[in-house]
Amino acid sequence: MKKKILCFFLFLVVLVDFSFAGVLVMGELTRERTLQPGETFEGMINLKNTGETSCRVDVYQADYLFYADGSNIYGEPGSAVRSNANWLSVAPNRLTIPPNEMASVYYTVRVPQIQELASAYGNVQVQVLESPDLIGTYWSMVMVEPVAQTGAETIEDETRNVKMGIQTKIRYGIQMVTNIGDTGSRRIKFSNKKLINQDGRKIFQMDIENIGERWLSPAVWVEIYDNHGAKVGRFESSKKRIYPGCSVRHKVDLTNVPKGKYKALVVADNGDEYVFGAKYDFGIE
Repeated sequence: MKKKILCFFLFLVVLVDFSFAGVLVMGELTRERTLQPGETFEGMINLKNTGETSCRVDVYQADYLFYADGSNIYGEPGSAVRSNANWLSVAPNRLTIPPNEMASVYYTVRVPQIQELASAYGNVQVQVLESPDLIGTYWSMVMVEPVAQTGAETIEDETRNVKMGIQTKIRYGIQMVTNIGDTGSRRIKFSNKKLINQDGRKIFQMDIENIGERWLSPAVWVEIYDNHGAKVGRFESSKKRIYPGCSVRHKVDLTNVPKGKYKALVVADNGDEYVFGAKYDFGIE
């Protein structure tokens, strides 16, 4: 009996996961536009139900912040200083998609004029109104979440009179980014640099914080030089987006670098005229 119950439990988990995985967001998960105060942009988010049953979907807004320690904050829409959630209207907020059919969620972004900021920003109006204009990048998220039709499934073990509940939630976050013209400072801060051992590999780890007003997406690499100034190599990291006030952690694999004392030049190249760098001394034992 126990073996039969266990097999049924695993089978049910698979069924629940595939049920939710049937709803897909078509296209990019980031929608970026450059606008001026008073300008409006309209668009749509296309959804497809690839499952065999109809699926109900909830659509709602959230603010979004992330940090180098891996934490993510999905706040109330409009609560963050650089949120554009109050500029954004989304409809419908709930829809049912038949199997193998498409549906669309429509959105409108309207950047307020400066005289409208008090009502647009609500509880963060003091910080905003200290600045004469909107500057840099503002963002929030549209969340798309398939909803279970019948609630959590249960399995009952008659020998123990125990019920187990299974309910899986999968949601998509579409990042809605608004740049105000070409405004906003571009600045980053390197911090928490260290050499660590991770799964037997030597990793140069560092955090990069966006301390400017404009979002950045720099390519990051580390150039290593020995004490004689000879270049040992260039070691790439992944490319990560950083919103103002947010931070990311980069890890560069230096396993193939021999033991010794070195100088490291860290470069963060945003792909335009904005290139940032920092120098560090370190040793590999």
